[in-house]
Amino acid sequence: MALSPDRKKALRTIGHKLNPVVIVAGNGLNENVLIEINRALEDHELIKVKYSVGDRELKQELIELTLKSCRATLVQGIGNIALLYRAAKEPDPKKSNLLR
Repeated sequence: MALSPDRKKALRTIGHKLNPVVIVAGNGLNENVLIEINRALEDHELIKVKYSVGDRELKQELIELTLKSCRATLVQGIGNIALLYRAAKEPDPKKSNLLR
């Protein structure tokens, strides 16, 4: 899903204050990590994921795999942190980072 520049800017503003909810480390991107990312996206719509893998190319591959597997959109990537967005089917105002 392509986001307009204005929408990306608004999402980056909201995402600035967020902390990473999932950390991808030495074990890589396994099924349990993808399940947790999917759950977090469904609950919060906008999340940060930290990739502590060391290699820049491996990190980029893992981000792309995450986006494909979770059907998410990369809003911003800085250093080891990726800001991901996916609209929830039924957003919960108490959990969504966009509705608070």
